[in-house]
Amino acid sequence: MLDVVRRGFAADPVALLDEHTDAVHHRTVFTIAGADAALVRALSELAKRAILRIDMSRQSGAHPAIGALDVCPIVHVERDHRDAAREVALAVAEQLASLGLPVFLYGELASSPERAERAYFRRGGLVAMRERMLAGDLEPDLGPGWPHATAGAVLVTSRMPMAAFNVELQGADRTGGEAIAARLRESGGGLPGVRAIAIELGDGRVQISTNVHDPVSISLGRVVEEVRKLAREHDARPVAAELVGLVPAASLAGYPEDVPIAGAEPRSRTIEAATSALDPAGG
Repeated sequence: MLDVVRRGFAADPVALLDEHTDAVHHRTVFTIAGADAALVRALSELAKRAILRIDMSRQSGAHPAIGALDVCPIVHVERDHRDAAREVALAVAEQLASLGLPVFLYGELASSPERAERAYFRRGGLVAMRERMLAGDLEPDLGPGWPHATAGAVLVTSRMPMAAFNVELQGADRTGGEAIAARLRESGGGLPGVRAIAIELGDGRVQISTNVHDPVSISLGRVVEEVRKLAREHDARPVAAELVGLVPAASLAGYPEDVPIAGAEPRSRTIEAATSALDPAGG
């Protein structure tokens, strides 16, 4: 279960902006908005329900995960809200730790450079994390020194909006998809701030699943064109795409029409559209 949190818009007590469930990834992404204290309370209650209802020993999805409430970022749209978002994230982290969850701070809140990336904690999944923690090689920032028996652990940060964006390929097998993903991501010399993995969807379909850390600077259209270029070398091409959660409107500038985004009209899947009813004045 993956939880994404929006901050900075008036909602009483909180508002659900978006929900995305995927059986292949085996995760649900919630995007919620609310005032600081309301968010802390709501996330604490959400974590309690996740702990009661989700057993990570039975989790078998394609998306890497180490906890029932796997990742909990507090997202701020305005850079002026950065400090406030950090305070909310730390308050949430304390609440989650009090429920018996080991809490790992990543991204802007990471205690060391190697802990900045979620992949550092997710490597090998929950089984490997438990072994690392019991061996004393991985210590949480808050909470117990071992994973919860059924709910695992949780990752917490504060950040600006990112994009979880998936591109479906036609003509590529798993090997070709992995090669494309390796060259697309920043660590392989690809686009700055892009993380990517290849996932088999079944029926001979392969998906390039990405996180774009600054989708305003690196637009989703640019990601598609880079995937298109890399896919040609494998006699493949992008044919469809998917948004998980909400994105900044600017990230859709220049998006190509020949790779349709599944679901509702993409412009309705933006942070600006989702929050307009909550904050008509744009404050």
